[in-house]
Amino acid sequence: MEQPEKIKVSALQMCSEIGNKVANFKKVERIVSNELTKDTDFLILPEVWTVGWSCEDFVASAESLERSETVKFLSEIAKDYDTNILGGSFIVKGDSQKYYNTCPVINRKGELVTTYSKMHLYSYCGCSEGTYITSGNNPVMVTLDGVKIGLTICYDIRFPEIYRAYRHAGADMLVNMAAWGLKKPIPWEALTRARAIENQAYMVAVTQSGVIKGDDWNIGHSRILDYVGETIGEIKDQKEGLMSSEIKFNEMYEYRNCCTILKDIKGNYEVKSV
Repeated sequence: MEQPEKIKVSALQMCSEIGNKVANFKKVERIVSNELTKDTDFLILPEVWTVGWSCEDFVASAESLERSETVKFLSEIAKDYDTNILGGSFIVKGDSQKYYNTCPVINRKGELVTTYSKMHLYSYCGCSEGTYITSGNNPVMVTLDGVKIGLTICYDIRFPEIYRAYRHAGADMLVNMAAWGLKKPIPWEALTRARAIENQAYMVAVTQSGVIKGDDWNIGHSRILDYVGETIGEIKDQKEGLMSSEIKFNEMYEYRNCCTILKDIKGNYEVKSV
């Protein structure tokens, strides 16, 4: 399929109830039924929306990919609204008692096309993701409706190498699905914008909102950035709902053709120490 000139992308920001998968399914269903329009080409959800950011609850919430209620739930939405879904992430139980923070990718027919498992696990400042979760092995770029999409989850955003690999592989759109903490606003602002600018690609960064527990909150600042880092869609505060933007690929390719900065990358950056 040829790449379309433009697409409509909608991203869903929500505050997940910790450990309450049923309540979180109902919340997504409500937001989608109230706000998602049938001209939407891609619906994107945040990281671990099924259970919230609580590493201690991850294993109890885990599903096998083959019998996943999360995949079944998202597949019905995809078919009902004729939209592709990048399903944020949920916890998948793999072989040998290993667990993965995994994004399901579902096409308009409700078919599971592929998955991406988070490569970089956040285990600092009181978080313990790496204690419960096994890291994924490789980046995954998926092509849907002719659009090449590079998939990342939360802490992956701090590693520009994965995004540059996607750009070299031909990515048109980069996506980061997160549950980002409120106490780290500067990295979220800077890194999401930088990934768009340095790769001359559209960047969709969707995160959870609301309280996690105690005084620990999600940042609630989902955003869509264009290929020069301009914000074209945004939810600045803690509210729940959808943000939508039109992405125009012809304009992006015109810009890439006249500003060919990636051609200036050197083959060797070995440091000379003196």
